[in-house]
Amino acid sequence: MASYKLLFKKSVARDLRKLPVKDVVSILKRIDALADYPRARGCKKLSGGDYYRVRTGNYRIVYEIKEPDIFVLGVIHRRPDLQAEEVHR
Repeated sequence: MASYKLLFKKSVARDLRKLPVKDVVSILKRIDALADYPRARGCKKLSGGDYYRVRTGNYRIVYEIKEPDIFVLGVIHRRPDLQAEEVHR
């Protein structure tokens, strides 16, 4: 199977710097797995385009698939009160 190229929005690095190291490691492993299987088990398609989210621990990884690339758009905490803040930045 052909591997997708992973591209990151600049804000993803900022998001990851705020998180504990053990969470960052699991998030990066999950993102790396997306390169081979972008629509793997556990991903949810979002409305309005080719946007998806996948959960890892207490975080959601939001990404867009544009053949042959995957754009990682954000890493958001699952708590509803924090999600509203993340969306409005």
